Amino acid sequence: MNTRVEGFKQTITKLGQTASSSQEYRTALIEQLRAVVPFDAACCTAVDPQTLLSTGAVTEAGVEAIHHRLFEFEYSRGDVNTYDRLVHAADPVATLSGATEGQLERSSRYREVLLPAGFHDELRAALVYEGACWGYLTLFRRSDRPVFQEEERKFISSLVPSIAFQLRKTSLALPPEEIAWMEEGPGILVLSDRFATVSSNMAADRWLAELRQWERIDDGTLPRPIRAVCSRALWEPAAAGESTSPAKVCIRLPQGPYLTIRASRLSGSSTAAQLAVLFEPAKPSDMLPLIAEAYGLSEREKHILDRLVRGLSTKELARSLHISPYTVQDHLKSIFEKTGVKSRRELIWQLFSRFGVH
Repeated sequence: MNTRVEGFKQTITKLGQTASSSQEYRTALIEQLRAVVPFDAACCTAVDPQTLLSTGAVTEAGVEAIHHRLFEFEYSRGDVNTYDRLVHAADPVATLSGATEGQLERSSRYREVLLPAGFHDELRAALVYEGACWGYLTLFRRSDRPVFQEEERKFISSLVPSIAFQLRKTSLALPPEEIAWMEEGPGILVLSDRFATVSSNMAADRWLAELRQWERIDDGTLPRPIRAVCSRALWEPAAAGESTSPAKVCIRLPQGPYLTIRASRLSGSSTAAQLAVLFEPAKPSDMLPLIAEAYGLSEREKHILDRLVRGLSTKELARSLHISPYTVQDHLKSIFEKTGVKSRRELIWQLFSRFGVH
């Protein structure tokens, strides 16, 4: 099995090297996986590592029709093998048959979603690399096929770090230097509790069109990043004194800037809930973690970059991080080398001009 694993890891590396985008990588990955672990349908989702919410999905036939129900079970209904649990599990790969000890009907997701759609077993993998999750992979088998075997689950598990690393790399592709940034105001979209459009402004319509083109979905399908933030806002309201992840994602489309999409549940005289979705250029706090990852900065260098953007001097940096000014200078030198600049001023100019950090 080790030879088989190493051979497929090389395949994954080649896919990451030749793919022009995260979506292209995920599409090719599904095609290659099918040859070694047979399945009837698949979904590969990229996620914001800060909030674990979808930034876009590649789905195959049969999955798109039930995708909205899978979101519902993930955020509101609860069931075995939720991705939130797999991300933090010792082994981030699990099968539905394994989690239910072969009694699939114990899963409400199976009874209400998978079985009516003609699916039987399901294999889920949280794509984690060095403690950060960059996506989710779900493989499905139909009712006339055998369940996923433990050997197949272990095989996928052994590939997770390699798959996640390449997904991270393709997701973090930096925008071109000559990119034109959108100057119009924020996009505002209001949805019903069933995610039907109530109203929107022109900026929101533009972003909806961009996202649908990116995911290659029709005008009647709600883009996954929007569905993800709305699902969290609608079905995971913060309890009193309880901290939850924000209902937002930071995403960059291939030909666009970094964009933040956030959702809030609205209250009013109507008994039916409504959701407000806001599209706006990403703030430094949302954007900088992704930029820092793209440049391969260390954890300490990420902390320094964050403080640089906030205007701290070398002495203030040293004091806030409890290190010497000389150590700060060493870290700055490393940051300059990785980002291709020669000075603090040039670094800040690049962040402002190329990435719109302000």
